[in-house]
Amino acid sequence: MLRHEFRPGRAVVGVAMLALAAGYAADAAGEWDAPWTFYFPLLFGGLWLGATVTWISYRLRRRRAARKASAENAAAPASTSGSQATR
Repeated sequence: MLRHEFRPGRAVVGVAMLALAAGYAADAAGEWDAPWTFYFPLLFGGLWLGATVTWISYRLRRRRAARKASAENAAAPASTSGSQATR
């Protein structure tokens, strides 16, 4: 049983930040010589990708919830307008 809801956007941002930290550590240790401009695309790209994944997962959850609610309420009329609506 899950203890909390899985949030894939946060996982993506976490992986991007780990990559950023690993690159910074390798540069600081002298193992790798990366220009300082390398880190900005990685930072903002990771944040953008995380936001995109969060938005997509939000839309999918809403769609799944709407389908479930629609399936549970299949006997209800589709519309309350028209001549057969009760007042």
